[in-house]
Formats: sequence, C-alpha cells, structure tokens
Amino acid sequence: MSFLIGLVAGIFGGLVGLGGGVVMIPLMVRFFRFTQHQAHGTSLMALVFTGLSGALTYWLKGSVDFLAAVLLAASAIFTARFGALYANALPEWKLKRAFGIFLIFVSLLLLSKPYLSHLAFLSHSVTGSGKVLTLLASGAVAGFLSGMMGVGGGAIMVPALVLAVGHSQWTAQGSSLAAMVPAGSVGAYTHWRLGNVVTAIVPGLIVGIVLGTYLGGSLAHLLSEANLRLVFAAVLIWLGLRDLRSAARLRAAVASPAQVEAVR
Repeated sequence: MSFLIGLVAGIFGGLVGLGGGVVMIPLMVRFFRFTQHQAHGTSLMALVFTGLSGALTYWLKGSVDFLAAVLLAASAIFTARFGALYANALPEWKLKRAFGIFLIFVSLLLLSKPYLSHLAFLSHSVTGSGKVLTLLASGAVAGFLSGMMGVGGGAIMVPALVLAVGHSQWTAQGSSLAAMVPAGSVGAYTHWRLGNVVTAIVPGLIVGIVLGTYLGGSLAHLLSEANLRLVFAAVLIWLGLRDLRSAARLRAAVASPAQVEAVR
C-alpha cells in the first residue's frame, strides 16, 4: 500500500510540478490510520530522498541555480526545525485544520501558475541585495511550512524564483528541489526525534514516488496542462474542505477517544 500511495503522489507531482506531500498525507491518514503528526513526519522523510533524486535530474539538465538554492536553503534549514516543533505542539485538530487551509492555498497557487511567467517583469524591480533578501525570506517561510506541513516547500520557493529572480519554471523547480534537500532533512530529522516518522513504510513511498514522478512527467506532455491544473486544483480544494470539516469534528469530539478515531 505504501508503494501505491507513493505512486499516486509521484504521478500527481510529475503532472503538475508540485510535491507529492499534499497527496501522501491525506492518503496515509485515510488508509494507514496515521495521526496527522505521523503523516506529516513520514511524508517529509520520504520527500527528502525523492527530492535528492529530482534535484540531481534537474542538475544534469543544467536547470539548477546553485546560488539561489544556497540562499533559499540558508534560511530554510533554520526554520524547518521550528516548523516541525510547532506542528508537534499543535493538537491534532489544529494541525488538520492548518493542513486543510494549506491545501486550498496550494490549489490557488496551482491555478495561478500559468500567470507567473507573465509577472516575471517584476524581477527587474528587485535587484542586488533586494533579491538576496527576497530569497532568504522565501526560504524562511518555505522551510517553516515544510517542517510544519510535511511538504517540500516548492509552493513558496518556485513562485519566488520566477517572480523575484526571473527564472524559468524549469530552473525554478530544480533550484527549489536542491534547496529543500538540506532543509527538508532538518525537518524530517526533527520529526523523527519526536516520534512522528513511521520508518517501515518510507522505502515503499520512495520507490512509488520515483516511479510515479517519471510516469507523471511523461503523461504531462500528452495531456492538456490547463485541464490538469483545474482537475487537481478541484481535488485539492475538496481535500482541504474535507480536512477543515474533519478538524471541526475532531475538536468537538476531542474528549471522546472513540469519536476521534471514527473521525479519522
């Protein structure tokens, strides 16, 4: 089952250019009955290994800006740990609610993706130290969200690289992957120390994601990108609203363990 979850997450990521954490986490909660904290930690652990493979692939194609990646990672490695600690301190219903909001946010970014390249002219107004500060700030936000939400952080880094630096979508994704390998490692290690990583299923997730990413990337050239974005954005919004409703029920049933288990 872990392989299938990784496969679905990888196909999703390959098709629309986003990390698979937004798909893995709901599936792990649904089929493995993980707590929200376990799903976030396990997802991030798997994404570190697959991110390393992805970053290497982009690098071999010359699509990694190492200076930008270093600046992003420089701040992200510090905030990722705090994001993981913050997630661990939250009651499950609050973490589930936060993840639901995050899914809806990512879906809106997904819908706006075609317009990012048209806004690249903004990069001309951000130069020198301004670009450095923008990348450091973006890395800090992405690192915190990565540690908290169990995702790669590309949803924040890629738009920053396209808008503030003027990178192409391809180079932005490669640089984001490179930056999140060290930052994600810090977050994943923190989750592991807190007991939020179920290591037994990580190998299956990794194999599934790697294969799924390849399949998704291949299919992306055969299908309409605009229609894919609409479909996946709709799915993410549905999952986000579902998590928000589930969080409300968990909050109401927090005093009853049996009801909490039923909500999951």
